[in-house]
Amino acid sequence: MRGGMGNMQNMMKQMQKMQKQMQKAQEDLGEERIEGTAGGGMVTVIVSGHKEVLEVNIKEEVVDPDDIDMLQDLVLAATNDALKKADELTNSTMGQFTKGMNLPGMF
Repeated sequence: MRGGMGNMQNMMKQMQKMQKQMQKAQEDLGEERIEGTAGGGMVTVIVSGHKEVLEVNIKEEVVDPDDIDMLQDLVLAATNDALKKADELTNSTMGQFTKGMNLPGMF
């Protein structure tokens, strides 16, 4: 039975180490700046890796008071583009921790 305890402690140590790395990765994601665009760059939205919208940039020439709908669609599209990229970044960043580990309920 003695060998089993050492293994368990070792596993706990590994888990703790991994948790620290995951926290660090999460924090780093918050520092990331991800750009989404629409209308060929007419509208640009910058989000953080934590999916906070940080900036919305709209080129003057796309602003048409008679076509607010199009502008709203472009802002939506650019925002969704940025959020999708943020998701992909999160998945690839955090995915390295779950690869090869079958931990149900982690994410």
